[in-house]
Amino acid sequence: MSSIRRTALVTGVLFLVTEVAAIAGLLLYGPALKDAGYVLGAGADARVFAGALCEIVLVLAVIGTGIVLFPVVKRCNEGAALGYVCGRLLEGAVIALGIIAVLSVVTLRREAPGGEVATVARALVAVHDWTFLLGPNFVLGANTLVLAVLMYRSRLVPRFIAVLGLVGGPLICASAVAVLFGVYGQVSPLGSLAAVPVFAWEVTLAVRLIVKGFDHVARLPAA
Repeated sequence: MSSIRRTALVTGVLFLVTEVAAIAGLLLYGPALKDAGYVLGAGADARVFAGALCEIVLVLAVIGTGIVLFPVVKRCNEGAALGYVCGRLLEGAVIALGIIAVLSVVTLRREAPGGEVATVARALVAVHDWTFLLGPNFVLGANTLVLAVLMYRSRLVPRFIAVLGLVGGPLICASAVAVLFGVYGQVSPLGSLAAVPVFAWEVTLAVRLIVKGFDHVARLPAA
C-alpha cells in the first residue's frame, strides 16, 4: 500500500471516528447536561465518564485528521493546509474545555453536595454548551469550508463530495449565529437540519477515502 493510499485510509477512518465519538459523547452526557437535579442526586457518574472518554477520542481524531491530511493537501495550497491544521487544533482545544466543564459538574456532585452548588453546576453546563456552539459549529464550519475548497480545486475527491462541504460549512456557521442570537435552540429540529450537510460531507468523504482513496494525486505538485 502506497503512502498516499495509507493517508487516505487513515483519514477516512479518523473522520468516521469523529462522527461516532461525537454522537456517543453527547448521548452519554445526557444526565449531566439535561437533568437539573443531577448534581444533587445519586448521579450517573460512570456514564458521564464514558461520555468524556468518547470526547477525548473525538479530540484526538479531530486533530488527527488535520495532521494526517497535511502532507497531501499542502501540495494544493500550503497556507490553507496549515490553516486547516491550526483550525482542527483549535476545534479540539475548545471541545477539551467542554469536557473539563462537564467533569467539573461530577466533582461538584461528589465533593460539595447541597443546593448551593446547583447554580455553579448550571454555569458549568452552560460553559459546555457554549464550547459546543463554538467548536463543533463555528470552528467546524470554517474548517469544513477550508478543506472543501482544497478538495474542490484539487479534485482529490469527486466534486459533488466537495460541494457538500462548501454548502455545509457556511450553513452550520449561519446556524450557530442563529443560535447565538436566540432564533432557535442549539439542540432543535432546525439546528439538527442545518448540521445534515456537514454530517453528510464528513461521512461521504470518509467512505470515499477508505474505499477509493484520493483522485488525481499525480497532477499535484511534487511534495
